[in-house]
Amino acid sequence: MIIDKNMINYEDFSYKDKIKLSDEKEFVDFINQGHDFLIQRIKTGEPIYGITTGYGESGCNAVVMQEAEELQENLYRFCGVGVGEYLSSEVSRIMLIVRLISLCKGKSGVSYDLLKRFEILLNHEIYPLIPSQGSVGASGDLAPLSYIAAVIAGEREVIYKNEIRKTSEVYAQLGIKPYKFKAKEALGVINGTATMSAIAIKAVEDFEVMLQSMESFVAAIFEVLICDTTALEPFVHESKPFAGQIETAKNILAKCTGSKLTQVAFSRCENFQEEKEQNIQDRYSIRCAPQVLGVSRDNLQIAKNWIQTEINGVNDNPLIDPIGKRIYTSGNFYGGYIAQAMDTMRICAGNIADLLDKEFALLIDHKFNKGLGENLKINKKATHHAFKLIQITLSSLCADILMNTNAASLYSRTTESYNQDKVSMGTTSARNFAKQLPDLANMLSIGFLGIAQAVDIRGYDKCSTQLQKYYDEVRKEVCKLENDRRMDIDIKAVNKMLMQGKFA
Repeated sequence: MIIDKNMINYEDFSYKDKIKLSDEKEFVDFINQGHDFLIQRIKTGEPIYGITTGYGESGCNAVVMQEAEELQENLYRFCGVGVGEYLSSEVSRIMLIVRLISLCKGKSGVSYDLLKRFEILLNHEIYPLIPSQGSVGASGDLAPLSYIAAVIAGEREVIYKNEIRKTSEVYAQLGIKPYKFKAKEALGVINGTATMSAIAIKAVEDFEVMLQSMESFVAAIFEVLICDTTALEPFVHESKPFAGQIETAKNILAKCTGSKLTQVAFSRCENFQEEKEQNIQDRYSIRCAPQVLGVSRDNLQIAKNWIQTEINGVNDNPLIDPIGKRIYTSGNFYGGYIAQAMDTMRICAGNIADLLDKEFALLIDHKFNKGLGENLKINKKATHHAFKLIQITLSSLCADILMNTNAASLYSRTTESYNQDKVSMGTTSARNFAKQLPDLANMLSIGFLGIAQAVDIRGYDKCSTQLQKYYDEVRKEVCKLENDRRMDIDIKAVNKMLMQGKFA
């Protein structure tokens, strides 16, 4: 992926590829002119926030030009206060790319030399070791991004070849010299929204796999519970034309193609008197599944659009305009869009979890599963309990997800001597969304274990080609449950398949 001043489209964003910073003379000059203009302004002796003044509430403290580089060093040092679990090397890599994209817009007053340092880290796969907590998402992600600045300067620790190493040792091994920040440059690195954006990008990617997998689970439920696919027909959803709802219904209906188990309204009406276990309509958790999941589809697209705008935006302070010869103090570091996108995605995850919980309850309850039996038991002995306890695990995971749906953006804290008196909490919201996803993945893994068991009971040949495919995937690793056994190993095996996109 080549990075220059042009927009990066979200759908084309590939953080796993090699990164190439443009070396075209036009681009190099474009970047350097902003830094050169800034240096000229510093030489006039005028106060410029964060460059010849202190930071935040300390912006009233003047700094002479000779101290400008020392000011940058102290910035990333006093911001090294992160705590908690470390971000993954994958998220750390995305942070580097996202911050590089923003700096390449030429409005941050940094030099091309600094941008090359990001390219060196990325292409040598040297990833800063970054604690996940310590940001309130305004003035940017100061604490976590300080770890990138410190690594550029040759300090702190990195993840290199899957090991935690001192940056200085890795640099010495590879012959890389520590970077000396020029005026404004450390501030340009740490004053942005790259942490919340990076966490959001990875979480959204994982969530999309789970949303698609959930559509597969719902389609399977339509089959094994002998449900009416009329509720999936295009006429229904074109009558209330939300794009996500239409797409979800289309996907679920397509996955049911060829099934000998599903019904349509007219056949259900014909056999209504004979079918003692059938209602004329299916329960809401089945019939309204496209309406439930469609909201998540549409919100996912909104989140992607907002992330795309955020990572292509210039979100540090002050902003430098070498063309108009002006310096702007402003607040683009405020991560409100990421915060509220992630708050919404957490609600979406909660609704999917709740839907899954309700559908799985129908699947294993003999009063509602239309002949699948008590707890999907194959061995009918009274001493066997099959899927009884695994449903409790699934429900407990659902509760954990639902308890993490409060809007973090409403929990703004007043910090830094009342200078940062309204903050976004974007990083907190993104982290909390990411925390929901392992629980949702385990719920889905349990769900597909139940589906495979139901296929064994209903009959493989009656199922759609798509459901047979999912069944075959599960049965490659997990045999059907004939006698009670531990199932935690089964959950892990299916979870691995799920995250590889086997059900998406």
